[in-house]
Amino acid sequence: MDVGGGIGAIQHELLRAGVARADSVEASTAYIDACKEEAARQGYGDRITYHHGDFVDIAPNLERADIVTLERVICCYPDVENLVELSSRLADRVYGLVYPRTNWASKIAARLFNLTMWLRRSSFRVFIHPDSVIDWVARSNGLRPVSRRKTLIWQVVIYER
Repeated sequence: MDVGGGIGAIQHELLRAGVARADSVEASTAYIDACKEEAARQGYGDRITYHHGDFVDIAPNLERADIVTLERVICCYPDVENLVELSSRLADRVYGLVYPRTNWASKIAARLFNLTMWLRRSSFRVFIHPDSVIDWVARSNGLRPVSRRKTLIWQVVIYER
């Protein structure tokens, strides 16, 4: 299950690597349409189930998955505890996250981005949530971190059950 799957990059890679099926949870119909088009082009359009809406709202209706991913989703959601709580519960084996580090570079980038959105009169904002909160919620749902990779702005954290 790819939460906030966008155009489906993670889903497409996992399907190519041998995953039997994927679930895409996405709030944007434009992203769902792009993902469907690419999945059909690659020959596995029938192996992805699409769920449209805010993940937190539709999570109670979703089935568990072996792998649950959130790539650059945590930074787009104001209620990180609820997002991580609901998504980590659905992961049977692996829970993968890509989200901003809590360092000066990511904080400056977020402030500049939010200023730009404000100037454009957009209500969209990004958030830098504390690692400790994300980690605590994931661990409280029976997951343990097995890998953490960092760049200047981003980090990739993999948990296993």
